[in-house]
Amino acid sequence: MIPSPLTAFHLPESLAAKADPALIEADDQYFATLAATVENQIADLSDRIDTLRKQPGGGGQDALERDLNIHRLTSRLRTIRRFGLDLVLGRMVSDGGETTYVGRLGLTDATGRRLLVDWRSPAAEPFFGATHADPMGIASRRRYRWSRGRITDYWDEVFSSSDLAALEGHAALDDQSSFIASLGTSRSAKMRDVLGTLQADQNAIIRASSQGGLVVDGGPGTGKTVVALHRAAYLLYSDPRLGEGRGGVLVVGPHQPYLHYVSDVLPSLGEEGVATCTLRHLIPEGSDAAPEPDLGVARLKADARMIKAVTTGIRWYQEPPTEPFTVRTPWTVVRLTPQDWAEAFSAADPHAPHNEARDDVWEALLDILIDKHDDEVPADQLRRSLTQHHELREEMVRSWPMLSPTDLIGDLWTVPAFLRLCAPWLTREEIRQLQRAVPDAWTVSDLPLLDAARRLLGDAEESSRRRRRQATIEADREEMSNVVEHLMETDDSDLQVMQMLRGEDLRNALVDDSGLPRATPDRLAGPFAHIVVDEAQELTDAEWQMLLARCPSGSFTIVGDRAQARHGFTETWTERLERVGLHRITQATLGINYRTPSEVMAEAEPVIRAALPDANVPTSIRSSGIGVRHGNRAEREAVLQAWLAENPDGVACVIGDPTFAPRERVQSLTAELAKGLEFDLVVLVDPDAFGDGIEGAVDRYVAMTRTTRELVVLS
Repeated sequence: MIPSPLTAFHLPESLAAKADPALIEADDQYFATLAATVENQIADLSDRIDTLRKQPGGGGQDALERDLNIHRLTSRLRTIRRFGLDLVLGRMVSDGGETTYVGRLGLTDATGRRLLVDWRSPAAEPFFGATHADPMGIASRRRYRWSRGRITDYWDEVFSSSDLAALEGHAALDDQSSFIASLGTSRSAKMRDVLGTLQADQNAIIRASSQGGLVVDGGPGTGKTVVALHRAAYLLYSDPRLGEGRGGVLVVGPHQPYLHYVSDVLPSLGEEGVATCTLRHLIPEGSDAAPEPDLGVARLKADARMIKAVTTGIRWYQEPPTEPFTVRTPWTVVRLTPQDWAEAFSAADPHAPHNEARDDVWEALLDILIDKHDDEVPADQLRRSLTQHHELREEMVRSWPMLSPTDLIGDLWTVPAFLRLCAPWLTREEIRQLQRAVPDAWTVSDLPLLDAARRLLGDAEESSRRRRRQATIEADREEMSNVVEHLMETDDSDLQVMQMLRGEDLRNALVDDSGLPRATPDRLAGPFAHIVVDEAQELTDAEWQMLLARCPSGSFTIVGDRAQARHGFTETWTERLERVGLHRITQATLGINYRTPSEVMAEAEPVIRAALPDANVPTSIRSSGIGVRHGNRAEREAVLQAWLAENPDGVACVIGDPTFAPRERVQSLTAELAKGLEFDLVVLVDPDAFGDGIEGAVDRYVAMTRTTRELVVLS
């Protein structure tokens, strides 16, 4: 049950002035109505889901639509149950005096009266986008803070002089407290959504067009990650081309701790069908791939031209015979000329993967051989004979073999002549440098090439599955035809009902192929309608090809900070993205650091500017009142114990000390794995050991700016 107290407000004594009935009575009346509507919605959705689940499963499009409806209704039910009255983010009053409540989703009562507008709808935009410079037609805005189903604080912002006069002297009048207060609260193991405090500049990015690539550039603490996740939820709501069943959205993060940290944001926004992964997750070999030990090798493999090398390597295996080939059949002897082979090879669909296009070549070859026989030879018998012709099949295998991605890429690193053929731009020394003893000792740098090979080769088993399906269907069709003929012959009804079975389409419809073998779909193979890429400054040219191949529309949200690129980022975003193949690029910049206190940024800024003088360092807007502390490594345990004792809530992280084992509320990470995360306390151990140059400076800068409150540096 949704609690329905006499009042939805539970304000502490320090905020007693905000409990004035003149300020909250209208809200209380609204929340009483909302509580009843929420209960009705829960009952109605539960009934509709039960009804759908009891319907026959069926097959094809009907089954897909049924499953999508169940998923959509279940997601909505889960959101309503999770939040209850907390669905309400706030309210706004128009210049004409109309009050509109904004929520995580839209809601109407039994009479059709709108109680809540979805935060993503055009009607809700002024709630997030209004500023004093552009009120967007609203006179005032109220935001709520919820705790356990009750409002524990609220803030009013006024844009109209008449409303300002009416509220003058009331404790509720407060333009920025809701936002500033949210920044100082303790962090948890999961990122929270920011709907209650979304700022106008963030709102503009969230609602930007999905056409092309949108770069969200910002330094540490600017909120670019959470904005990108809210944008994903917004686009799924507003753009019908992105919805479930139409491609959907993929979110790509830098590492597994990041995925865990952001895992609750999209479900809290009502979107549970968004796929999330790291680049490693995109192919099976990624889970066990080791870091590339040689930076020189990593740079060579990062070149997008290496994807072309994979294509060249596959084409090398598509060579028609250059000598005549004799085929003996029970009827005659025919010769396949090199021109015949070339004609058959040209029949391959140029867009089909190598392994799957092989069937096109084989069928074209059979057609050529059949045409070389007399018309008197039964075509069906001849085709069966040719299909079983051992020497012909062997020649086909030699000329167009089935290939595996791992074998192909393994050959590049173990057969110098093959690599020289596929990548002629490489020098002899570079070819030698890329060779290794174990072909399948996969590294992270191999993953884009394995992915390209997997995509260009296709499924080696699809051909045999297709033949098995076809054989089963033909057998079922023949059996069904015999049954139909028998029914028609024995039909003695006056209306001759069985005669309708003469129709070929109806006979085919009686054959059920739903249980026949099919490949298990790979959800992460795409295509996706939109991809969100976080920490995008770290992606190599070759890694970008993995993502571009999964999003043919080129619709991307690209999140990053050039100053946090561990291996440097000397180009502009536009130069980098156009070079890898992404076009129609726009850029939005976030320059306010909402997370990191000014005390910490005062020490972090010189660290990055020493290596990158033009780094886009954001401006911190708040102070924690706690200066950065320095000490020695022996103090680590004392620092943590004191913090845990003084802070019953919040999370901490030790960065740079592999000897520290994580414990409750305290993580242990490298600087690289801490990227994208935030903590109340960061204990940075031996930062000088991160090394010199850009990589060391970036790691120190990233580690220092993970904190929302305290930084302790131990040397």
